[in-house]
Amino acid sequence: MEFITAINIKDIIDILIVSYVIYKLILLVRGTRAIQLLKGIFVVVVTWALSTWFKLSTLQWMMNQMFTFGVLAVIIIFQPELRRALEQLGRGALFSRTTQTETDNDLNKRVSEVLKAVSYLARRKIGAIIVFERETGLNDYVESGISIESHISSELLINIFIPNTPLHDGAVLIRKDQLMAAGCYLPLSENPFISKELGTRHRAAIGMSEVSDAVCVIVSEETGHVSLALNGHIIRDIKEEALLSKLFEELKSKTKTKEKNSIWKWRLW
Repeated sequence: MEFITAINIKDIIDILIVSYVIYKLILLVRGTRAIQLLKGIFVVVVTWALSTWFKLSTLQWMMNQMFTFGVLAVIIIFQPELRRALEQLGRGALFSRTTQTETDNDLNKRVSEVLKAVSYLARRKIGAIIVFERETGLNDYVESGISIESHISSELLINIFIPNTPLHDGAVLIRKDQLMAAGCYLPLSENPFISKELGTRHRAAIGMSEVSDAVCVIVSEETGHVSLALNGHIIRDIKEEALLSKLFEELKSKTKTKEKNSIWKWRLW
């Protein structure tokens, strides 16, 4: 009886430890684009299970071939996440507690502070890119810049983008109510239909909106016009009232639906 009790306790401890490690790994991946790849892997596994259940030999053979090379593919695809996990494990950060909550007041405050900064920068024709993270994690791009992890304020945003300062040439990334990093590098869009009038700053914002669900606000240093990039599209010279309304609409929503895209009428490039 004592032996059985000892085994049960060991099993419980084992399950709890493994569950906690898996939980932390999920949190680690959730902050990156790798979560989309995990969804794809889940679809492949479900397809393999269905092909086995219904005895679809050809489909099952294809799935078996994918699993044969799947381990190597996962290591290659998730190389940045695996490296980050090992680095955090070495720093002891993998098992630290992180909580992120946001209220309507937080959203009101951060949008107001950003709009104050954007208005100031636009009047003085100071170029800027401000990226709002949503469901798709942007840790890869946060790490490309200089970590700040500060509360959002219009004064801080203005000072970051003042010309000839160390951080002005790059993007600012905002996660919930925190300004995570500045001077971040964004992926340039390769869309051939983008207007030739748009420079690198606008192409970077469009590129970010193509690879993620981020919302990007751009201030042109040539014209002082404010633009909004979302879902691979850009609204040029958007007015302050429309920008305020669109930011609240997009940032308050926790999930993005196709219906929202059809409601909003884009002014394309």
